Amino acid sequence: MATRTGADYVDGLRGDGREVWIGGERVQDVAGHPAFRGSLRGISGFFDWQHRHAADCIVADPVSGQSTGISHVIPRSAGDLERRHRGLERLARYSVGMLGRTPDYVNLTFAGFAGQPSVWSANGNEEGAGNLAAFQREVAEKDLALTHTIIHPTVDGRIAPYEGINGEVALRKVGESGEGIVVRGARILATLGPFADELAVYPGQPIPKDARDVALVFSIPLATPGLKIVCRDHYGLDAEAFDRPFSSRFDEQDAFVVFDDVEIPRHRVFLDGDPATYNAVMARGWTGNVMQQTCIRAMVKLEFAYELCCRMAEVLGQGRRPEVMQMLGEIWSYAALTRAAVRAAEADSHDFGDGAWFCDEAPFRAMRPTLPGWMPRVNEIITLIASHNLLATPSRAGLENPALRPWLERYLPGADGGGAEARSRLFRTAWDFVGSALGARTELYERYYLASAARTYALAHIAAQKDREWDQVPAFWAHLDGDGPCHG
Repeated sequence: MATRTGADYVDGLRGDGREVWIGGERVQDVAGHPAFRGSLRGISGFFDWQHRHAADCIVADPVSGQSTGISHVIPRSAGDLERRHRGLERLARYSVGMLGRTPDYVNLTFAGFAGQPSVWSANGNEEGAGNLAAFQREVAEKDLALTHTIIHPTVDGRIAPYEGINGEVALRKVGESGEGIVVRGARILATLGPFADELAVYPGQPIPKDARDVALVFSIPLATPGLKIVCRDHYGLDAEAFDRPFSSRFDEQDAFVVFDDVEIPRHRVFLDGDPATYNAVMARGWTGNVMQQTCIRAMVKLEFAYELCCRMAEVLGQGRRPEVMQMLGEIWSYAALTRAAVRAAEADSHDFGDGAWFCDEAPFRAMRPTLPGWMPRVNEIITLIASHNLLATPSRAGLENPALRPWLERYLPGADGGGAEARSRLFRTAWDFVGSALGARTELYERYYLASAARTYALAHIAAQKDREWDQVPAFWAHLDGDGPCHG
């Protein structure tokens, strides 16, 4: 199969029997449910966007020769990463960075996993490594959309993650079957949960060395018996794009996932009961591989936010006010630093083993805990610049009403003579970015989807201590003691 269109993607969801719940309702057909209409329009549009920008987003598969998305390709050189950068940036511009879990995110993860077979085949896991490589080929050739769920729920924070009630609810292996293994428990949080073709389970955090029953990596179709997808409230709206540019198509729907004695076929098991390998597979190359996509998406979103704020400031006649210019410069700085970090990581890319070529991880280790602080600050700046104007936003229907339009044009124009329609569209876009239910969800997502900032700052410090010898302070003292303050 060649790279799918949006229609191909939606057809793949129709009537497959997956168990999806929203509110108290069992959704009988995800593709036909009215609540999901806008979201499916958005995700299917992502597949069509790839075709519209095929020069950047689609390449010939080096194995099959068929067309495939750029995110499926295992990078083998700096040139491959540069080529992938162009494709990932183009894909991010589809939603101006508002979609965090477009299919390219997990595609990159599995391309990176498959590119490092020596990591996965450790400790006698050759069969699992082979299964993973075959699965990655299937994903690339069928152009599947994957979601993942990597965090165990914590019921009681006073006890260890895999003890007591926390251990009881954690996803774990409970038996064997003639065809594979049987798992039970729950995981959070599957973004794109009801809309994906496959659900992947892989490491999110280290586990104890004796926790063999939770050392599992696998992938299964969403329609697998016993798999329950429990959705949060849906924030998507079947609305005019003018009124809700993001909510009308970009709610990627998070879900809580329950495994009720689910059988995982043996050929879909990539790791079974080896905590050492489980803890190792994310330590070599994952950051350098996947963070290229996450930082490019963040860069695109920050640049959009900067332009949005510039336009709001001009419409309000505030573009030259010092405090406004300071805030605009702050957003621009975030965007420029993110772009620079991506370029620095790409410039120092290297072979991480097995011929898999990923970005240097140091710039991304710095960005991973820093972006979750920048994104909420950008949202704050949007509200500070726009202020009450975020709430004075006539709808498309109001603007099209001939009795109302003259009043809106008279009392809600732009500072430089722009019409009420242009002004309203600008501030409605800003409101959906920061103030709507989807905007609030997206801010929470930005805070935590790369793990908590406190934890990742600590991990950055630990990694920095291993990077090189930090001996500048005693070297400086030795220089002073040996040469004196006045000698070169």
